[in-house]
Amino acid sequence: MWSTAREVAAGDTVIVWLTREVIQPLVISPGKELHGRFGVYRHSDLVGVPYGSKVSSRNGKGFIYILRPTPELWTQALPHRTQILYLADISFVILSLGLVPGCRVIEAGTGSGSFSHSVVRTIGPSGRLYSYEFHEARANKAREEFARHGMSDVVSLTHTNVCKDGFNVVNEVDAVFLDLPAPWDAVSHAKLALRRDKTTRICCYSPCMEQVLRTVSALNEAGFTEITMYETLLRPHEVHQIPKLQAVGEISDKLKRAEIQREEKRLKQIASAKKRSEALGKGKRKRDGLEDETPTKGDPTMDDAEASKRLRVESDGVDEPMIISEDVCDDLTMPEPATTNISSHTTEPAIVLTEAKLREQSEPLHGANSARVTMSKVMYEVRGHTSYLTFALLLPSTFPGSEPPSDCVPTPVLIDSAQGHVDITSRPTNFTDSKV
Repeated sequence: MWSTAREVAAGDTVIVWLTREVIQPLVISPGKELHGRFGVYRHSDLVGVPYGSKVSSRNGKGFIYILRPTPELWTQALPHRTQILYLADISFVILSLGLVPGCRVIEAGTGSGSFSHSVVRTIGPSGRLYSYEFHEARANKAREEFARHGMSDVVSLTHTNVCKDGFNVVNEVDAVFLDLPAPWDAVSHAKLALRRDKTTRICCYSPCMEQVLRTVSALNEAGFTEITMYETLLRPHEVHQIPKLQAVGEISDKLKRAEIQREEKRLKQIASAKKRSEALGKGKRKRDGLEDETPTKGDPTMDDAEASKRLRVESDGVDEPMIISEDVCDDLTMPEPATTNISSHTTEPAIVLTEAKLREQSEPLHGANSARVTMSKVMYEVRGHTSYLTFALLLPSTFPGSEPPSDCVPTPVLIDSAQGHVDITSRPTNFTDSKV
């Protein structure tokens, strides 16, 4: 099909990947330029670049990827001339028709060539694809693309109306794919083109249920069996990893530890408040003993450092100055966070949890190497309907129509005059289908 060389050459068809939504084909023609919102690129600069490379623009404001064409990428990038088949339908049709390398296939309704490229890759150079297109302009455009992509040796494209004129092959192909507005008109022609020495398959691609009903009726009348209709829908899955869910017992232990920590904090606050209250009471008693000798800031007996430590406390509704000595200030200092010092006469229970013990209990829940679980979340929106796929089988037979086989030898008529019995039989020999 496309170039198999490692590097891009002049005249090659490449796929330019701009974004996830913007993919376009490009024929390398030295002397031309590719202009877009991601910069300007000379075709001559792309010659010799390995496939899959990231190419920066000349002004350095953007970049693109140069990819080797595949049927999947071509389906996303091809110029649409008609409604096309996408990957979900294409893969299911090829699998259900049983296509393998060396198969001969009929495609009625070439269109934009999306399905044709995937079939050619499947059947390989030893196979053969007979493609038919009613619209002359589309047929000529598809023929040019097949030649440019190196598919002319495998694809035979014919401009004709298969519903009226039929196919130009008889008893030759392994499978038939009909993508036509009225596939029921081509079912009888398809039966003539299918091989009679093996089980063959047919698929009809129809967007409406009314078309499916008429196609099923035509398949039944033509003698096809195992008629089945499918609808292909896409359900994207979003896969991500989350931390392993904790057991109920672990969560309960974690809550208990959190409750212990809150209780410890509350008791620390109670102890600090009680110690502060005792310090303030000691300072008040000292103030009462020295109220007759309270020095002022201008008093020569008190230096500036002592005067700066004056506090005002409310006593009996009147603000009075109080001088607190250095030993009282030391008593007012908050205890260190790492220790818990609770007065011996407090009635609240003291619950102390050391830091090492907390770390030891928390490591199993928040370890750096904790296990993670892969989760798959299905998107609620199912990507919509494309068309219905109707499949059927045609069982093999050794002779066409209702003509008897050449090796069917009739038995002579036996007449028994005594009993009045007449026995007329025929013995078919070497039959592969005993239902005929």
